[in-house]
Amino acid sequence: MTTPYDVAVIGAGIVGSAIARELSGHDLSVALLEARDDVGDGTSKANTAILHTGFDAKPGTLESAMVSRGYRLLSEYARHTGIPVERTGAVLVAWDAEQLDALPSLQQKAQDNGYAECEIIDAAAVYAQVPDLGKGVLGGLTVPDESIICTWTVNLALATDAVNRGTTLLRNHRVERVDTDADTTTLHTNAGEVTARWVINAAGLGADVIDALFGHARFTVTPRRGELIVYDKLARPLVNKIVLPVPSARGKGVLVSPTIYGNVMLGPTSEDLQDRSATGTSEAGLDFLLEKGRALMPRLLDEEVTATYAGLRAAIDHGDYLIETDVAQRYLLVGGIRSTGLTAGMAIAEHVRDMVRDAGVTLVARKSLPPPPRMPNLGEAFTRPYEDTERIAEDPEYGTIVCFCERVTAGELRDACCSTIPPAGLDGLRRRTRVMNGRCQGFFCGAEVQTYLDAIELVQGVHR
Repeated sequence: MTTPYDVAVIGAGIVGSAIARELSGHDLSVALLEARDDVGDGTSKANTAILHTGFDAKPGTLESAMVSRGYRLLSEYARHTGIPVERTGAVLVAWDAEQLDALPSLQQKAQDNGYAECEIIDAAAVYAQVPDLGKGVLGGLTVPDESIICTWTVNLALATDAVNRGTTLLRNHRVERVDTDADTTTLHTNAGEVTARWVINAAGLGADVIDALFGHARFTVTPRRGELIVYDKLARPLVNKIVLPVPSARGKGVLVSPTIYGNVMLGPTSEDLQDRSATGTSEAGLDFLLEKGRALMPRLLDEEVTATYAGLRAAIDHGDYLIETDVAQRYLLVGGIRSTGLTAGMAIAEHVRDMVRDAGVTLVARKSLPPPPRMPNLGEAFTRPYEDTERIAEDPEYGTIVCFCERVTAGELRDACCSTIPPAGLDGLRRRTRVMNGRCQGFFCGAEVQTYLDAIELVQGVHR
């Protein structure tokens, strides 16, 4: 743009995309900058994908308020957009006397957070809900409204909605330097300059780096690696709900959970690192998870492993979300958003909207907005295109399976490549369709899948 944007949002993960979407509902020009080549390619793509009730958040914190509000907002948004959600419920399992003694305080914490549905149950009731748990369960705490969700679709829906509302998405724009004058801020990126009247920092793992460019030194992000094991779909009958550990001072611990794609997930680990790009798995992490899994659910270890992966959480030296405004620089920080940001994202966006309004930004709601985007279903519990005879009759491409492990069709690949935010590579196409996400990890279909990306790159080159 030759004129400045009203707002530039740095970071196109779930939180940044939600903020851009919210602000684009007003008479503002908004830019959404992403350092990587796709939305949701950082922390947002690799988490435990649980829609949290917020029952175990620290009462009275901003995180508690945002997760509670975000749960309601995202649940409703999922209904309008088709984001797959399964309300499986969860049970916290106590394996020793100390954990058993902690259950009443956890139930009270849930009530203090406004969630009154938790119930303490005995060992027999736990085994009745999850028969294949290992020996030694002493009791549990039910959380009936915990759900599993597709984090990839959440991110893509919010970013697509933002673009449809007028946001300019600028991928491959890594902010390297900042210049602030009386009226605007110029973000110097590796792809050129972007000027805005206000800047919102939702850069996740890089939020402290961006914060330092504005002259602050208020927090440090420590990458916390969480490794997970994904088991084959044949393991799903073992786990019909989320099995949570009783949390400790270190974190929430290792869980066993079904996934929206029909698999079973074991993890995560929790390891503080220095390298913000260290998303590889480790032998030590795998051994640790197998040891935990052997105690939690021995039968699970007899099942085949589909994949292992790791994600980095943006841990900070602060006990709560860090959302603060620097009015003099027309700058707002959204930092320290842990894995609960998946649930809290839309509520954080509302909170940021109110903060910039309080800081003097005039917000006039647009009189008409496009409807929310209808997202492709990636959930195994719902009708997929290859199963939809009416859809196949209208378009045979939905009956042409390309990825046999995940039953992904040619029609889905075509739609993803021609969507509002097309994928920039195979990983992006995987997150939009589940292609190459199954047992063979793309060994069978990889070459054919690449032809779809080659075609869209050719079209984009012609348009340029």
